[in-house]
Amino acid sequence: MVPADVWCAVLLDPSTLLDTGGVHEDGFPEHVMPRLFEIEHVEHDDVDNLRALTRRSVPVSSLHNSTQGDLATSKYYRDILRPLGLGDELRVLLRERGRTWGMFVMCREARKGGSEAGFSARDLAAARTFCAPTTRAVRRSLVATGTDSGLELAADGTGFVVLDEHQRLVECSLSAERLMARIEETPTSGRPKSCPHAVRAVAAAARASRDGETTRSLVRTHSGHWLTLHAWRLVTSDRPMTMVSIGPPEPGMLIALVLEAYGLSEQQRRIAQSVLLGRSSHEIVVELHITRNTLNDHLAKIFDKVGVRSQRELAGAIFARHYWPRIGTGPLALDGRVPLLPAAGA
Repeated sequence: MVPADVWCAVLLDPSTLLDTGGVHEDGFPEHVMPRLFEIEHVEHDDVDNLRALTRRSVPVSSLHNSTQGDLATSKYYRDILRPLGLGDELRVLLRERGRTWGMFVMCREARKGGSEAGFSARDLAAARTFCAPTTRAVRRSLVATGTDSGLELAADGTGFVVLDEHQRLVECSLSAERLMARIEETPTSGRPKSCPHAVRAVAAAARASRDGETTRSLVRTHSGHWLTLHAWRLVTSDRPMTMVSIGPPEPGMLIALVLEAYGLSEQQRRIAQSVLLGRSSHEIVVELHITRNTLNDHLAKIFDKVGVRSQRELAGAIFARHYWPRIGTGPLALDGRVPLLPAAGA
């Protein structure tokens, strides 16, 4: 429906907007990725930056339209597209209820003579019809295959990699090498990458953080399990380095992601969290300042989305499907830091 010369599909952590895997074999060559990650995850100031797109009402955008036909005003075009002989770029966000789960990036080669082969209004309209059903499919796939506590991955232990300022691999533990091999990401064409895009993206984001701060993200494996990535800057003499740890996630991080993936609204997630923590209907009504009828209406919608018939079945289904060894009691956050749900009465 929408032809492209270069394209890739990226899964995104909906809290951090960092890569969690994807399909890149028809995407950008390896040598441009360090600069691309700098623009996307460090500088954040280009016209069609991912974070800017998530704030727009329309989920599709072409660089030609965003720059009003003057592509050279975009550093992304100057530094990434033009050196590769590419013209316009189309971005298609997989977004639902304010959460972005992935993105398609499609580029066309520049025409001979220097004119740009832009994406038409018809192309953008076709891409827009694709967004909603694909987003639902991606979101549902996160719970259809099941996620667990990472016990299968724990045998390797936490791995560590060190990247230099150009995102080149300096050090890599054996456990990190094994865990990175499981990340759900199709390699790019050409020579193999030093490490997956998901690892390099979180490392790039960490470069923009203050000293001592940690950037976190979740990444999926081929088996449907999850890994957590923690990245922080290292300053050693005159060589800035980034350390990334790779290991099984904390259960509290994944609970939020699973509830979000089931398509629950904010109030429904709050109620489901209370159910998972073993609170009674009376306790939930008092805590959330709602009526019993409102609670019952929300519970009916939660049960329908999860495919259960009672609060007991809800807790059992989440545990059985996703193998939670324990339920965290802290506020839920997709990245383990920023609470999605304010405390009751806040």
